[in-house]
Amino acid sequence: QVQLVESGGGSVETGGSLRLSCTASRYLYSMNCVGWLRQAPGKEREEVAAIYTGDGSTYYADSAKGRFTISQDDAKNTVYLQMSSLKVEDTAMYYCASGLGTRCPRLASEYNYRGQGTQVTVSS
Repeated sequence: QVQLVESGGGSVETGGSLRLSCTASRYLYSMNCVGWLRQAPGKEREEVAAIYTGDGSTYYADSAKGRFTISQDDAKNTVYLQMSSLKVEDTAMYYCASGLGTRCPRLASEYNYRGQGTQVTVSS
């Protein structure tokens, strides 16, 4: 099992930036796949980015490509999500998640563990 703690959410205007952090209770290399998920009111939870912690391979949903960057800091057991050029439609609760096995990326429903979430609100 792993505990995940997110931070860094907040309110920004369209075009702004935020950096989310996810600190894990285990070494990142032992977690295989770490993803950032988001869920907006009335919508299903979706994976927006994922990183395979063994080799740093990354994946982005189409909505995140070119604007979001996922990265890891092994020394801090932390995965980051740098978000730029934010849009109103990026407004959601963002969760850090990890799961059993090596599949990466994966469906949001396939993650076994996730944090409490951090709210991101983008206003026009």
